[in-house]
Order: sequence, then structure tokens, then C-alpha cells
Amino acid sequence: MGSALETLCGQAYGAGQLEMMGVYMQRSWVILICTSLILLQLYIFSTPILLLIRQQTSIAKAAGTFAHYMMPQLFAYALNFPIAKFLQAQRKVMAIAIISAIALVLHTFFSWLLIIKLDWGLVGAAVALNGSWWFIIVVQLAYIFSGTCGRAWSGFSWKAFENLWSFVRLSVASAVMMCLETWYFMVLILFAGYLKNAEISVDAFSICTNILGWAMMVAMGANAATSVRVSNELGAGHPRTAKFSVVVMLITAFIIGLVLSMILLATRNQWPKAFTSSQTVEKLVSELTPLLCISIVVNNVQPVLSGVAIGAGWQAIVAYVNVGCYYVVGIPLGLILGYALNFGVTGIWYGMLAGTVLQGIILIILTYRTNWNKEASMAGDRIKLWGGYKGKTGIEEK
Repeated sequence: MGSALETLCGQAYGAGQLEMMGVYMQRSWVILICTSLILLQLYIFSTPILLLIRQQTSIAKAAGTFAHYMMPQLFAYALNFPIAKFLQAQRKVMAIAIISAIALVLHTFFSWLLIIKLDWGLVGAAVALNGSWWFIIVVQLAYIFSGTCGRAWSGFSWKAFENLWSFVRLSVASAVMMCLETWYFMVLILFAGYLKNAEISVDAFSICTNILGWAMMVAMGANAATSVRVSNELGAGHPRTAKFSVVVMLITAFIIGLVLSMILLATRNQWPKAFTSSQTVEKLVSELTPLLCISIVVNNVQPVLSGVAIGAGWQAIVAYVNVGCYYVVGIPLGLILGYALNFGVTGIWYGMLAGTVLQGIILIILTYRTNWNKEASMAGDRIKLWGGYKGKTGIEEK
């Protein structure tokens, strides 16, 4: 839901309407904290929910224990995402990077201390994660309150409680778009828990998705850069610059994904040893590596296209695309291959990949056929609607 700010703050910054950015962030805080109170029920009742859908008892209990200790992080997310989008829209990315780097060092040390040295296990992992995220929140807020953001932050305002319903609708559209992507991968891991030798399947699948997640961190950087640049340029009335930015980021993301994939493929018999001591799991991970490599290339390009959608305000359209590609094509195909045709975890991954590829193709077509001058004009109208517009936004000619 916080990604709604990428559209609003980015376009407001591009149009020079900085004073509305802090208000947008506060509105997002109000909405996300309320949403977190609702989502909290999933954390509290996670074990009964998993048992209800017939997950293995040991997995359900372990997940439930972890979820209970992770509740503070839920509220950290509610504050952090709006802060990150607020700073990214102003291109203050280096501040976020430095704070995150410090948090990473601290997180690594405390993870080792609590999980390994003190043998707290999952509880130690949760405590370390909670501490790291709240450290980031406190330092980022100190950075913003210190006056480094100029007119973008002028203090707390009652305007944060105005026009909330319209803000909720845009936030929900953003949430649906992003959640359908994230849940897609989580649901497939869930299905792996129903396969024969479930622990081995879940282990191997989790290792691969962990690597995919690391690779996607690079891609999500491209996602943020694309959405910020596109929203800034559309807000400023520069459609040609927005279009050029998309092309540059697509090429860059593809090359990065290709390089990462080649490294993994070349070391397919070595890198799994860093995650497991089980030879059975190692073998399955090695077999999945070619699919993992293809997924990394595809998933490096896909976030850039999603970034275009967020920057231009297409969240609702992409949500429909995600439903069709992921839940009408990807998941059913994965289940057919994994269960009916006995391909196991490999079949599930084939289905996941098919849905992602189809989504990427559709988004490329949408992006290619976009009228960027029209999008810049719509950005100007959106700024008027949300109250941050005080002048005429000029649109450059073709």
C-alpha cells in the first residue's frame, strides 16, 4: 500500500509541489497503521490457519512461533515504506543506503549472537529482525526531522486526515498489484509443502527463492529508480525523458540478471553447500538452478516494468494483468505439472515461470504502446486532484 506514494510523491516532486509530500507520507502512515492492526490477526492465528489448510504440524508450529515474535516488525513496515518512498521521490537514496548499510552490519552481528551464540533459534531471528527494522525507522525519522528535506517536511499536519478515502483507494490498488506478485511466490512454496518428501521440497524451494529474492533486491532497486524517474519526469511534463529512462533501465536490468544467472549456473554444484548439509537437498537445488537462472533474468526485467506502472499510476491495470497471468495461468499450470504429471517441485517452478513470463510480455506491450504525452497530461491532472498543484505543468512537445 505504501507504493501509492511513489506515484503521488514522485509526481508532486517533479511538479515542484514539495509541501504536499510530507502530508502524503502522513496520510499513508495513518492508513498503513490501521491496516497493520487488521493484518495482526493473521500473525496471532497463524498456527491454526496453517493447520486448517493441512500444513505439517511441525512447520505450522514453527511458523506460528516466528510470526508471534515478528509482530513488532509489521508496524515497522507500516512506518518504513512511506518513509522510503518519501525519500526516494526526492532522490535522497544515499541516505537510505547508508542507514541500511549500518543496520545490515548490526543485524549480522546480532543475528549471529542471538541465533548461534545464545542458541535462541527462530526467536533470536525475530528479535534481530525487529531490532534492525526499528533502528532504521528511528534513524530515518531523525534524518527527516533534522530539516534535510526542506519544504517536503514542514511538521505534522491535520491535513493527513483529509481525503483519506481517495488515498485508501489508490493505496489498495497499489497493494493489490504488489501483493498479487509477492503472494504468487509464497503460495507456490505453500504448495511445495504438500508434495512427497515435503521437508526436502520446501528446503530446496526455499533456498532457490531465497537466492531469487537476493537477486530481486537488485531488481527492486531498478524498480524504485524507474518509478521515481518516471513519476518525476511525468510530473515535470517531460514525457520523452520518461520514455528514455524506461529503455535504459530495461537494458541495464537485463544485463545484470544475465550476469548473475551465468555465475549461478557456473557454480551450480558448489553454491548450494552454503545453505544445506543435506546431499539430497543439494542435488535438488542443483537441478533447479537452470530454472532459477531463467527466473532471475525474467524477474530482473519485470520490476522495471512494474516501476513504470507505479510511476505512471497504472496500479489498477497491472493488478488485473497479475490476476490473469499468475492465478489463472501460473498457479494452475504449476499444480498440474507438479501434482497431476508428477514433476514435483520442478513442475511447480515451471508454472511459476510461465506466469511471470506472460506477465512480462503483456507489460512490455503496454509500455511500448504508451502515449507518454498523454501520461504527462494525466500526471498534471492528478496533482490538481490531490491538492498539490499551484501552477501550470508544461508538457513538452513530441
